[in-house]
Amino acid sequence: MSLFRYLLTPLILLVIFTTSTTYAKKAAIVIDFDTKEVLFEVNANTKNYPASLTKIMTLYILFDRLEKNQITNQTKLKVSRIAASRSPSKLYLEEGSTIKVEDAIMALIIKSANDVATVVAENISGTEREFAKLMTSYARNLGMTNTTFKNASGLPNRAQLTTARDISILSHALISNFPEQYKLFNTQKFTYKGKTYKTHNKLMLSYEGADGIKTGYIKASGFQLAFSAVRNNKRLIGVIFGGDTGSQRNKSLKIIMDKEFAELGTKQTSTKTDRLQYLFKGSKSEFPEELDRSFALSF
Repeated sequence: MSLFRYLLTPLILLVIFTTSTTYAKKAAIVIDFDTKEVLFEVNANTKNYPASLTKIMTLYILFDRLEKNQITNQTKLKVSRIAASRSPSKLYLEEGSTIKVEDAIMALIIKSANDVATVVAENISGTEREFAKLMTSYARNLGMTNTTFKNASGLPNRAQLTTARDISILSHALISNFPEQYKLFNTQKFTYKGKTYKTHNKLMLSYEGADGIKTGYIKASGFQLAFSAVRNNKRLIGVIFGGDTGSQRNKSLKIIMDKEFAELGTKQTSTKTDRLQYLFKGSKSEFPEELDRSFALSF
């Protein structure tokens, strides 16, 4: 890779991050799991649609109910007409059927099934609307001050909003409070009624030390990812919003996470005001060859 490309890439990223004017703004944050220190942030407090990252909270509440012995993995959840009618991604559950909690969990993690999210919501709170209120209450208790949930799946709702920072808080709480259940997020596939579904989290499959967490997409939000990885006994959590494609989203977060892992303990928080200096600082490795100008501009 030429020196010119190496120097140009971070400058382009800086311009794109700071000049985006669409509602679903580009945003990213990386935090140190152990200390909760913010290592990198761009537009971390900008409100965005959470899309299927919403399901992290749906799962969080489900795990909490399991922890409190209010349900078990074998509990059968009833499927309503409303749940069965939800748009894809879905398992195509039939009205009047049931699904066990353990299968519902995997369907949410792996398939990101919208019908299953509504099933969980209705079986816990009676209606999805009431469950969304419960989700927002959980969010406030966790310190997610800029998040409002309106459904359990992340399907489009103009009033359902969050931030990259809030999703990092939720991701941290998920791993901290439910470490055994969190191990399920590293699962690559699951089989339900004879059909096998594979994870949407392709970055997790290729990134060293990765073990979760969740992808998301609706047209209004762009491609999103809540992500976590451990290297040399150090866990980082990364969140990225507003990718134009899943592949570009993954490459962007990979670059940020790689640099944070490489520079742990050697720098201060990177913000808009010092990002350019940070991206140049002390780098002993080049960006991936595939990171060209068109990719940087599209992200």
